Amino acid sequence: MQKDTLILTLLGSGTSTGIPVVGCRCPVCLSAHPRNQRTRCSALLSYNDHNILIDTSTDLRQQALREDIRYIDAVFYTHSHADHLHGIDDLRGFNQHSDKAIPLYGSAATLRKIRSSFSYIFDHTEPSGYIPHLKLKPIDTAVEIFDLKIEPIAMEHGWIETFGYRCGPIAYLTDCNGIPDRSVEQLQDLDLLILDGLRFTPHRTHFNIPQAITMAQRIGAKQTLLTHLSHEVDHALHDQQLPAGINLAYDGYRFSTPLAKQVHS
Repeated sequence: MQKDTLILTLLGSGTSTGIPVVGCRCPVCLSAHPRNQRTRCSALLSYNDHNILIDTSTDLRQQALREDIRYIDAVFYTHSHADHLHGIDDLRGFNQHSDKAIPLYGSAATLRKIRSSFSYIFDHTEPSGYIPHLKLKPIDTAVEIFDLKIEPIAMEHGWIETFGYRCGPIAYLTDCNGIPDRSVEQLQDLDLLILDGLRFTPHRTHFNIPQAITMAQRIGAKQTLLTHLSHEVDHALHDQQLPAGINLAYDGYRFSTPLAKQVHS
């Protein structure tokens, strides 16, 4: 890993079902195009020999093996829906490489839900070798970790609030159908924006692709990738139809940027 270089890897770019969808025979689910094969949404930030997960997707084990992730130093949660959370038990494997608890960051509401949903982890009712060793750390403002400033971005996801995260010139905003003005102000001067864009038709809790395009153009990042994609979205067909500077995300996408001058800002 190059020193003082921030690397974002998209571990998953698919919606809650993953793509292909179990039992579906639509053209996208039957497609052999590798960018139509989508695991559940999550991302990895790597910086100076530290790895930070954004969400523990249902497919975390598969993603970690595919990307050869050997250790995790922290996790930042966007919210507590199953597709972003239910890989949490797979953090147990990463504990074997460290005697320290992995800190979990997120809103107080998200961490309360995690604690209640996975009480066996936090109530220590199971032998320690059978549970992940984790520590809950609620946040509502920016934190510095491993010389990185990570800033939560409040968003609307139907009837709940979710967090996106900004780190240097990168912002990761999945699972939203509204971004308040105060949050848009936190998203200026981005090199890369990862933004929810579920499908072309409307949805109650996610931006559809036309809405995501409008929001992306308002934020004005140099490059935007639309994620949390459903099986209504065909990468080969639809990626070329998007406006300049906006593309479809795909599993394994990687972006790197020097960050030495931007930490502690």
